[in-house]
Amino acid sequence: MNLLYANDEVGAYPASWYAATTPPLPPFDALRGELRADVCVIGAGYTGLSAALHLAKAGRRVVVLDAHRVGFGASGRNGGQLGSGQRVDQDKLERMVGESRARALWDLAEDAKGLVKALVEEHRIDCHLKPGIAYTASQAADVADLQDYAALLTERYGYMDVAPLDAEACHALCPSPSYKGGLLDMGAAHLHPLAFALGLARAAQEAGVQIHERSCVHRLDAGSPATVRTDAGRVIADHVVLACNGYLSSLAPSVSARVMPINNFIVATEPLGDETKRLLTKDIAVADSRFVVNYFRLSHDGRLLFGGGESYGYKFPRDIAATVRKPMEQIFPHLKGVKIDYAWGGTLGITLKRFPYLARVAPNVLSASGYSGHGVGTATHAGKLMADAIAGETDGFDTMSAIPTPAFPGGGALRTPLLVLAMSWYALRDRLGI
Repeated sequence: MNLLYANDEVGAYPASWYAATTPPLPPFDALRGELRADVCVIGAGYTGLSAALHLAKAGRRVVVLDAHRVGFGASGRNGGQLGSGQRVDQDKLERMVGESRARALWDLAEDAKGLVKALVEEHRIDCHLKPGIAYTASQAADVADLQDYAALLTERYGYMDVAPLDAEACHALCPSPSYKGGLLDMGAAHLHPLAFALGLARAAQEAGVQIHERSCVHRLDAGSPATVRTDAGRVIADHVVLACNGYLSSLAPSVSARVMPINNFIVATEPLGDETKRLLTKDIAVADSRFVVNYFRLSHDGRLLFGGGESYGYKFPRDIAATVRKPMEQIFPHLKGVKIDYAWGGTLGITLKRFPYLARVAPNVLSASGYSGHGVGTATHAGKLMADAIAGETDGFDTMSAIPTPAFPGGGALRTPLLVLAMSWYALRDRLGI
């Protein structure tokens, strides 16, 4: 079974609130025949579109291929949270790679956040970009960890946009009885993810990028030049950018061994009117400290957008709304039975260490994936880093790719069962509060 087609109609966006509230771009023609390019980008999500846009701005001839439509995958379905730092907290990074390299990774992450904001402004992308993410916790130990982390960022990294939240301050923002404190990061942000992806695609097209949708790549010959093949055509290119994340499959086995696809789910309630004040008192996003994270925010039309639950097979659950309703009603008991208007799933890529995997697969083939739920900024920035590397400016790419990324144990046959066992343990731990 191919994940590209396991849960979705060919060339159609899922029936999400995002798709319902963003006019799609006119379809791009499928690839037919042979094209010659400086760079062929495989995948039209944040990574691929950002790479293509920055390459085109630098004067390169760029062709982008996508099996479905631009922004079809995780880029058009995610929670829309633009977080600070890397997916791995700085104190853990310091233990992994040392303080100097951890500082460099923090700086790159801040560049990523700034890049998204700059692209939105430069290209006038109407994606409801708003400041603020609260990170909340239900257990005392997790509250203390988050408050200590706020202090670390302020004192050691000079990051002044973050503040600890005690129980009273946390409830003043998010009145859920589940949360006991955390931190508030007003330098982070949230946005409409599909609108941002379509804005990047529009900007790339205006910069001269040639985009082909419904053009599934089934073979990559990494020669000099490389050849990228679809059912109806091929692209001959000096360089190739792999921007497929959880959908990479067999195109690059060395990457697929380190980046595992998992599925995550989101619902949008009916418009809630004044009830929104019982959910969030400010227009911020929230992510909690559970291992399987709950994340939520309010939409611009007064709905609760709530993400929760994961699955590790190919198929989405039959009833996505029921899957997400359970954690949503745990966080907000007063929403029991609320009408859900939209429910959708998406496939993302994770790594064992939850750090993105950037790699040079061949001398002229670069790959970036495995954003582990932190992709709005990181994926957009990874595309730029690959564009820079193709131009010979490799510092940022080299810094990211130097982080060791182990393969999942057992290869394709065992990695999913092992992950299911691990996730089941952490889910039980969350329920028991240990």
